[in-house]
Amino acid sequence: MSPKKTRKEADSMDQIITEARRDRERREKTYRERALKMLSWICARCGREFSGKRVRELTVHHKDHNHDNNPPDGSNWELLCIYCHDNEHSRDQVAEWYDKATPGGEQEPPSTYRPFAGLEDLLKDKK
Repeated sequence: MSPKKTRKEADSMDQIITEARRDRERREKTYRERALKMLSWICARCGREFSGKRVRELTVHHKDHNHDNNPPDGSNWELLCIYCHDNEHSRDQVAEWYDKATPGGEQEPPSTYRPFAGLEDLLKDKK
């Protein structure tokens, strides 16, 4: 490939990324502002209150995890502080990991190993 072509591709990719970020920011701005007007500035999980500059620590969490589902009544939103929001999404990732760890969603059978099975017999012999 010629250097001109790679530079042109890089410029095209940069433009696509810039537009995607701009669209995301525009979309977030609209539903975030509406959520902050509708909902009280309290984290729905930990109950901490926010005001002034600290309001930026509140995030809009989509209950169904679909960022395009923004009903006018805000029924798909809840305000979470950044820590609770991270915790919420990390729980989903852990759950997905467990689902992938067991193929077909099958549960592993419980362990049948009994570490103290013969203990009673050993203790009877000592008496």
